[in-house]
Amino acid sequence: METYLQLEGLTKSVGDRMLFADITFGINEGDKIGIIAKNGTGKSTLLDVIAGHTDADSGSIVWRGGLNVAYLEQDPKFPEGASTIEGALDSDSPEACAVKAYEQALATGDNEALSEASHRLDSLGAWDYEDRLRQLLTRLHLTEFDKPVNQLSGGQRKRLALAREIMREPDLIMLDEPTNHLDIEIIEWLENYLRRSRMAILMVTHDRYFLDRVCNRIIEIDRASAYTYDGNYDYYLRRRAERIEAMGAELAKVKNTLRKEQDWMSRQPQARAGKAKYRIDAYYDLKERSRMNLEERNIKLEGNSSYIGSKIFEARGICKAFGDKVILRDFNYTFARYDRMGIIGPNGVGKSTFVKLLQGLIAPDSGSWDIGTTVRFGYYSQQGIAFDDRKRVIDAVTEISEDIRLSIGESIAPMQYLQKFLFSVPDQQKYIHTLSGGERCRLHLATVLMRQPNFLILDEPTNDLDIVTLGILEEYLAGFKGCLIVISHDRYFLDNIVDHLLVMEGDGRLRDFPGNYSDYREAAAVAEATQPSQPKRDSTTAETTKEQSEATRRQGRQARLNFKERKEYEALEKELDALNAEKEQLEALFNSGEPDPDIDVHSRRYPELLAEIDEKEMRWLELDERS
Repeated sequence: METYLQLEGLTKSVGDRMLFADITFGINEGDKIGIIAKNGTGKSTLLDVIAGHTDADSGSIVWRGGLNVAYLEQDPKFPEGASTIEGALDSDSPEACAVKAYEQALATGDNEALSEASHRLDSLGAWDYEDRLRQLLTRLHLTEFDKPVNQLSGGQRKRLALAREIMREPDLIMLDEPTNHLDIEIIEWLENYLRRSRMAILMVTHDRYFLDRVCNRIIEIDRASAYTYDGNYDYYLRRRAERIEAMGAELAKVKNTLRKEQDWMSRQPQARAGKAKYRIDAYYDLKERSRMNLEERNIKLEGNSSYIGSKIFEARGICKAFGDKVILRDFNYTFARYDRMGIIGPNGVGKSTFVKLLQGLIAPDSGSWDIGTTVRFGYYSQQGIAFDDRKRVIDAVTEISEDIRLSIGESIAPMQYLQKFLFSVPDQQKYIHTLSGGERCRLHLATVLMRQPNFLILDEPTNDLDIVTLGILEEYLAGFKGCLIVISHDRYFLDNIVDHLLVMEGDGRLRDFPGNYSDYREAAAVAEATQPSQPKRDSTTAETTKEQSEATRRQGRQARLNFKERKEYEALEKELDALNAEKEQLEALFNSGEPDPDIDVHSRRYPELLAEIDEKEMRWLELDERS
């Protein structure tokens, strides 16, 4: 396998805080690597260093010459005043540059420039580049090509940036939180696309299903050091638990040895100059190693939800619309005690509006809520809250309460409370404007839970939260004694927390599904498989169909797959699985170092196999864009 880049001894600090030290690893062709770490420990900074957007303190990065690299940043940037299609073309790829030069020549009427741009498009085979780009944008539900980028939502901007980077057809793509602000349908499409692509991938994400299904290597940054696990997320969890257990055993051994050496050092200190220098140095090394803190691994959120009565609340004939866009249409529902509801649906369908209606933050057009007298809402909003950036973390909590109640007769100070949200004592003295996005989310969550709500509403709580915090939050919610509503695109989170789903399908249509997200997907797959095929169109509709097809092509979209193409699409998936399995077996054989009597046969088969995978993947992607 070809090496794309090699990191050697990479070190980066911010002020007196070390983010990572002496990190060394390589990225090879076909690698799909996920980076995992707590918020604020340098995941995004590491990607920025590799991309050349910021400098490391020391170390080196060696790239393979001519490597085509794409980088999806967490907060993508676009040219000021650009339209959606212009934003997607904002790329330094040869194809995008050729298309922009051609369109500029057309606009100015410069025949010489037009001829030159045409020749450039010919040589690159890029005449269909913009058509393919429009097809991809449509697949990502971006169909208003002339809409200004500054009018797009956060999720739409992320999808636009994703299309821009995919169209580069890179050898290596770096992704910083690629699933943030995407709805589940797009996440599953992206997951499938990346899993089958031959691109090498280096990504930071907290989406655990995404990591498990896409990655073949996990790199964890912990206490400024990097630990590599050759496997997916499930494999990482098992091996990491073993590592933490081994670290605990080693720490206990170090502390036991330190006690003995402490006695030795304490004896006759006036004669210390005569003691063996190597043993004195070893003592100080032991003392430093004994300071390792593993306590955060056992942190649990604690809080006391206030009593909630048997009457929660009832929705009666709730209707809400904004112009022609209907959010709810005669919605009726009785919330039960300890209800645990997940809300899913495409972006823009009105999920956040629904929970704001429920709390009275937005008034319905008609209908009413009958809310129980004991209900106390706790609302974690997607937009966060307006902290005073000039204040410190500890101030945000002490302004609410100097004494935080955990249970009857038990309370703790704000400093202790913040430690349960992974804010160390030094971190609590940070000014809020210096916090990362994930740290602000943790602080927001802390201020919500400290008010002792008995009805929690969490709107996209997993955006920007790291995996460690997500695990702690899931454990807390599993024991939460109250009602819970969760809006989330995190399938793993939904599977662990909710017992039924409210599926918002658009135009005011809602469906209550009994089960978690995996149950829902399984039921949807069965329903799709058993759905009768559409009847054939008769000749009376032929002219209309032709006009519709032409209109569709003008929008840059292709017709849906016919029966034959659908069968080909399904067959390609199975063939690609088999070919990729064969590729992994050959690579394992080549890397094993074991003698191979058929090495000539295998060596000839490997490039043939790559070419076959490449050909079938291109056809699969073509069909997938139209499915």
